[in-house]
Amino acid sequence: MRGAHLVHRDGRWRLFVALPGSVAHWPTHYFVVRGVPTVQERSRALTELGYALTGEAEWSWTEDHERLDDPASPVILIALAPVEPVVGGAS
Repeated sequence: MRGAHLVHRDGRWRLFVALPGSVAHWPTHYFVVRGVPTVQERSRALTELGYALTGEAEWSWTEDHERLDDPASPVILIALAPVEPVVGGAS
């Protein structure tokens, strides 16, 4: 499934679109914001990358640990939403 991932790690937010079958280059955007990027900021970044949320899709959030199986390691926040290419977009 093609999906947009929003990840907070090392003090910054990164949005990328995971493309099935392609590991060489995933479209990526780094945010220059202090807090969590707003829905509008995420939407603009997706549009710049040539994608949009699929239909009525919403972001789902989860957290993980930086080091697997180490509950004392820093938390990584992750959001995921299904996306589709924008007709005539950059993808």
